[in-house]
Amino acid sequence: MIALFTVLAISYVLGSVPASLWVGQIFHKMDIRNFGSGNLGTTNAFRNLGWKSGVSVLVLDFMKGFVASYWVAMYAFEIGNGPIAPPGWEADAFLKITCGLFAVVGHMFPIFANFKGGKGAATACGMLYGIEPISIGISSVIFILIVFTSRYVSLASMVASFIYPISLLIMRYGFGYYVDGSIIIFAILIASGIIYKHKSNIRRLIDGTESRISFSGNKEKKEDVENLAEAEA
Repeated sequence: MIALFTVLAISYVLGSVPASLWVGQIFHKMDIRNFGSGNLGTTNAFRNLGWKSGVSVLVLDFMKGFVASYWVAMYAFEIGNGPIAPPGWEADAFLKITCGLFAVVGHMFPIFANFKGGKGAATACGMLYGIEPISIGISSVIFILIVFTSRYVSLASMVASFIYPISLLIMRYGFGYYVDGSIIIFAILIASGIIYKHKSNIRRLIDGTESRISFSGNKEKKEDVENLAEAEA
C-alpha cells in the first residue's frame, strides 16, 4: 500500500502545478485568475496570455497527466514490494488510471493555487495518452481540427471526449486490438464527466453566446473578456 500511496501523492502534486498561473506571472506579470473566467485552464490562457503562452500551458497541462500515468505509475514497482491492485484489475492498468486520475484531481484542485484550478480536459488527455495512445491520438486530432475551424475550445473538448471511448470500443471489438475492460469503463466515466462539466458551455453554444479563442496573439477586449465562457482544460 505504501507504493500505491506514494505514486498517488506524487501524481497529485504534479497535477497541482498551476501552469497557466505561473506562465502568466513569470512572462506576463499578471494573475490570470483576475481575467476572463478566472479559471486556471488552457482556454483562459489562450484568451488572456496570447496563443504562444496558451500553447505552452496546453503542453504543460497535457504533460502532467501523461507523466503521471506513463512514468510515475510505473515507479510503484520500484517501491518496497510493489503495488497491490484490487481483485479483477491488472496492476498496470490500475496504476495508470489511478495515478492519471490523481493528476487530473490535482489540476482541478491544485494545492499550489488554493485548490481552485481548471476543468482538467488537457491533463485528462495527457493521462489517457499515457494509458492508450492510439485512441486518444484520434481524439487529439479531432480536438485540433475543431479548435482551428470553429475556435470553440469547449466544443472541441466535448466532441473529442465523446469520441475517445467509442474509439476504444471499435479498436477492441472491431479490430481485435487488446484493450483492458477497466480502461474502457474508465474512459466512458471520464468522458461523461468532462462533458457534464461543460453543461454551461452547451447552453451558450445553443444560444450562440459562447466565446471563441483568438489566434491573433492579442488579448481579448475588456468588454468581451467579462463575458468569456468557462471552457478551460
